[in-house]
Amino acid sequence: MDKMRTIPASELIINEDGSIFHLHIRPDQVADTVILVGDPGRVDLVASFFESREFKTQSREFCTVTGCYKGRRMTVLSTGIGTDNIDIVVTELDALVNVDFGTRREKELRKSLTLLRLGTSGAIQEDIEVGTFVFSRTSVGFDGLLNFYQGRNEVCDLEMERQFMRHCGWSELLPKPYFIDADRGLLELFADSCTEGITVSAPGFYAPQGRWVRMRPADPELNAKIESFRYDGRRITNFEMEGSALAGLAALMGHRAATLCTIIAQRVAHNAVTDYKPFVKAMIKMALDKLAAR
Repeated sequence: MDKMRTIPASELIINEDGSIFHLHIRPDQVADTVILVGDPGRVDLVASFFESREFKTQSREFCTVTGCYKGRRMTVLSTGIGTDNIDIVVTELDALVNVDFGTRREKELRKSLTLLRLGTSGAIQEDIEVGTFVFSRTSVGFDGLLNFYQGRNEVCDLEMERQFMRHCGWSELLPKPYFIDADRGLLELFADSCTEGITVSAPGFYAPQGRWVRMRPADPELNAKIESFRYDGRRITNFEMEGSALAGLAALMGHRAATLCTIIAQRVAHNAVTDYKPFVKAMIKMALDKLAAR
């Protein structure tokens, strides 16, 4: 960003109360550590662990609570489903800490947030059981979002992209996939508590993840190709719907980001659990403890 540029009101919309347009959060209301969840109902579950709460607000699917856990100030924020919502959330969080709302210019001193997504996911490798915590060391974007941003190639693993597209016989009708790594410090933080994986972020729940009810996927063998892909001895482990945009935008903006998911469905064995709350609760507690101890 050009620090001398004054950002027009049409590009950065600020509400009358001084909060940013979609999230309805003011700059003083966001902590340096932000937990991102998809479901607005999960915000209260995360915040139930906090010793204290400063405030709560909700606008559309974006529900936010800022409070304190074991002496560390944290924000928990729901994003809703999909990478398009992550585009809104990460851009507005970045603006809250790195843009002066009075002058509409980038601040001289840039702040780096820690953004951790806690989600649910489906495993596509037979040995990954329901209840497993998977840390997305690499996220794969099938959504195409990062391709709209300058600098995309500088933060992505281009060789892994090429090999994957060749392995799958990637259709020219689909967005070019991008492969982006999580923050290395967060990878090291969670290494002893999670299974490391490569996670696909799909732009839909059904055909983009190989599911079909009445409409068949364009390539019925795509999931099998994804499952069999190997790169330096690594494999793709699971599907979800937000992590690629989070990792990509954070890398471009200079934030620390990662995605951690509880496996609630075994796509190969065709098993799923609907009562997965105990697994998710255990993941939340583990993640909060590690973030608080950093």
